[in-house]
Amino acid sequence: MEFRWQMVAEYLPLFVDGVKMTLGITLIAVFFGVLIGLFMGVARLAEARHGALKWLLKFGVRWPAGAYVTFFRGTPLFVQILLIHFALMPALVHPTDGLLLDGELAREIRQNYGAFFSGLLALTLNAGAYITEIFRAGIQSIDKGQMEAARSLGLSYGQAMKFVVVPQAFRRMLPPLGNEAIMLLKDSSLVSAIGLAELAFAARTVAGVYSRYWEPYLTISFIYLGLTMLMAWGIGHLEGRLRIATR
Repeated sequence: MEFRWQMVAEYLPLFVDGVKMTLGITLIAVFFGVLIGLFMGVARLAEARHGALKWLLKFGVRWPAGAYVTFFRGTPLFVQILLIHFALMPALVHPTDGLLLDGELAREIRQNYGAFFSGLLALTLNAGAYITEIFRAGIQSIDKGQMEAARSLGLSYGQAMKFVVVPQAFRRMLPPLGNEAIMLLKDSSLVSAIGLAELAFAARTVAGVYSRYWEPYLTISFIYLGLTMLMAWGIGHLEGRLRIATR
């Protein structure tokens, strides 16, 4: 079998743009996913001993956070992408009756950026659900005496979480957070199904032009491999720096 790598060279700018889009949407989704995971992780642990606040936290905070995590961890990411792109986004952004945005601006966003925003929202919400559980487990792994000591020094609950518990938990959460980022990088290929021009879309385009599949799909396989190895190296380097800082 003769490999025709010149076809890859001919469409090299398309692959370069695909790499940029893949990295961009992954980094943005990880950033906002971490923010969601932090707040939802704390929400899942929110509790009060008695009074109306106890029931408010249970039904108004913990249960909604738990439902969010259950849905996005229990359903396929591919289905979530399709649901958000073809059902949720048209309801929110529509030229005539969008709940959030309508008119000519809504039409332009749907036509030019619809796939990007739909894919980004789906990846962010999915990552946020998994990162929520990472934060929850990481916070619970810290001895309760740390919180009690911080409160005895006059820190509020929020201050104790911010300055005492979460920084300690973050060192333990870094490896699973890194794994989630790597998984999200690979799963970003699914957004090609809604037309976002990332790596998988570039390979599918080249394969469609030449009716050849080894060259484009092997190309993006090695690109994904290189990106994941680079991310793994960066995460390992950060772990090493944190270990040195805590000695």
